[in-house]
Amino acid sequence: MNVVETRGLTKSYRGKRAVDRLDLHVAQGDIYGFVGKNGAGKSTVMKMVCGLAAPTEGEIELFGGRAGADARGEAARPAGTSRVGALIEAPGIVPNLTAYENLMAKALALGVVDASARCREALALVGLEGVGRKKAKGFSLGMKQRLGLALALVGSPDLLLLDEPFNGLDPEGTRAMRNLVVRLNQTLGVTVVISSHVLDQLDRVATRFGIIAEGRMVREMTAEQMQAECGDSLRVRTADPARALALMEEAFPQATLRALPDGSLSVAGDYDATAVSRFLHDADQTVLEMSPVRRDIEDYFVELMEGGAQGAARAASGEEGGARHV
Repeated sequence: MNVVETRGLTKSYRGKRAVDRLDLHVAQGDIYGFVGKNGAGKSTVMKMVCGLAAPTEGEIELFGGRAGADARGEAARPAGTSRVGALIEAPGIVPNLTAYENLMAKALALGVVDASARCREALALVGLEGVGRKKAKGFSLGMKQRLGLALALVGSPDLLLLDEPFNGLDPEGTRAMRNLVVRLNQTLGVTVVISSHVLDQLDRVATRFGIIAEGRMVREMTAEQMQAECGDSLRVRTADPARALALMEEAFPQATLRALPDGSLSVAGDYDATAVSRFLHDADQTVLEMSPVRRDIEDYFVELMEGGAQGAARAASGEEGGARHV
């Protein structure tokens, strides 16, 4: 079951598409890593999902409830938004209130049963139980991030949207935030969508990824698929790469083999380097090079994002050209 599903989701500002026909799928129980450069449209997507912004076109299905843009570009909030907690951009904090008072204000507005106890639980979860009567205006950036997460947890949401939750946190705070996300997901069954530039932190928690560029979804993949493509591989150059590739595809069906632009071959996934070397030797293939390749996760995602941005630019050019032709 998909907790969130969008179809052709589009948001335009002054004729420019910040989100462009985006299809997104978040399954129940996912920790979904939403990856993209600044300005790619991540925050805008999250705002539309939780009802803070109306889509220009397209549909959002949230817990099975559907909503889309009407003729005026306004959207009805899906009934499921009451089950969503969100920390998007800057936390909505009243600076002259304490952490507890901020949470109580939201809990009372939502009609939370036993509000005081629920608010103290949320503060304890994020590590702010000891701030006492200190006003929120005196909080550090990291403390404000923690308070923002506590606010998102008020009402015990089934879906949590976190936009750059690691901002302003020191290494200890980042680890605590990461562990909290995993605990909420695994013990309480909360589905989590996280956008972040801290890719090594996402890699540690995400079960699924979505890569966005220029407002368009470049690709969605599981953590297993990402690891298979981003993990260590073997670079092989032979005198006859086409023949070597054909032979290896038959001999190593569990491995992922690709012909690279420079004429070499990439072997990833389930393979043994010694077995590959022995096989090529026995098959009378002249091996010119065989070397391990370690790929950085940031390089991998940057390649996907840049490729998606180029594709979006070509598509936009084509659309504009089509409009001029008409």
